[in-house]
Amino acid sequence: MSIIKATDVAYVRFSVPDIAKQLAFLSDFGFVKAAEVNGTTYLRGYGTAPFCYALEQGEPAFLGCGIWAKSLNDLEAIAAHDGTTVEKLESPGGGFGTILTDPDGFKIELVAEQQFSEAMEIEPPTPWNEAGEHPRIASFRRIPKRPARILRLGHVVLGVTDFRASEAWYKERFGLVTSDEIQPAPDVAIGAFMRCDRGDTPCDHHTIFLLQRPGAPAGFMHAAYEVAGVDDLMAGHDFLTEAEHTPLWGVGRHVLGSQVFDYWLDPHGFELEHWTDGDQLKTSDGGGVASMEELLSVQWGMPMPPLPGPA
Repeated sequence: MSIIKATDVAYVRFSVPDIAKQLAFLSDFGFVKAAEVNGTTYLRGYGTAPFCYALEQGEPAFLGCGIWAKSLNDLEAIAAHDGTTVEKLESPGGGFGTILTDPDGFKIELVAEQQFSEAMEIEPPTPWNEAGEHPRIASFRRIPKRPARILRLGHVVLGVTDFRASEAWYKERFGLVTSDEIQPAPDVAIGAFMRCDRGDTPCDHHTIFLLQRPGAPAGFMHAAYEVAGVDDLMAGHDFLTEAEHTPLWGVGRHVLGSQVFDYWLDPHGFELEHWTDGDQLKTSDGGGVASMEELLSVQWGMPMPPLPGPA
């Protein structure tokens, strides 16, 4: 039994030395500035989260990620278990939070009772004419040249030094459910795609992915943002290409999770992903075991580049 059942990831935090350069990339990636509070710049997407990315001045560093709890009672239960304090938040949306430290030193900010924002307007999706079905008659598809429209943070991927220890830590506190455990050999687990336990309410295939890379230190791997659709993802790809940002991997479709994906490096070397059309699972759908081949493969598109770290 877990202490609480978290509902989703909320945001990521970074520090970088060149704020202006970073913000130019983030704008081209699809973020919208939400506020600046006490030297921290908060950015949002088109969804209802008050922010989904926080940026401050400093040496290049991943500063942690936020996870939503259902209630203040949940925050207090976790704080009592881990010996932390619950504080009122000054970031957009307010609410309360407590800061935890995972086995590799990552800061995990558990938050609750944020005030959500009005979703920014996006036109209804245009249906596709395909496979003998033609719902779009005398209606022309014209995609503007613009950044992809980010809806929300979908998942965070962390490189860990002891997968089983980290898995136990996250599951004990947040009630995460394994969707696919990665086993390079039978009964040898080095990672897992884990989702929130929302009962009969579907959840993304993964909310947190932990991966133990042989010989590699712990570290941030990437944060993934859902966009409005395939056209949005492709238009965003072209926009970032024309702006001469650094592509990493994509476009393609994953095997595990099924998302159409597109990965980019920001000016300070941190990896961000656009994705759409991912798998949705209820808690009762359970999970399985997947091979390294399934982890590294694509259903179509650009092959995966080598993982960072020692060969």
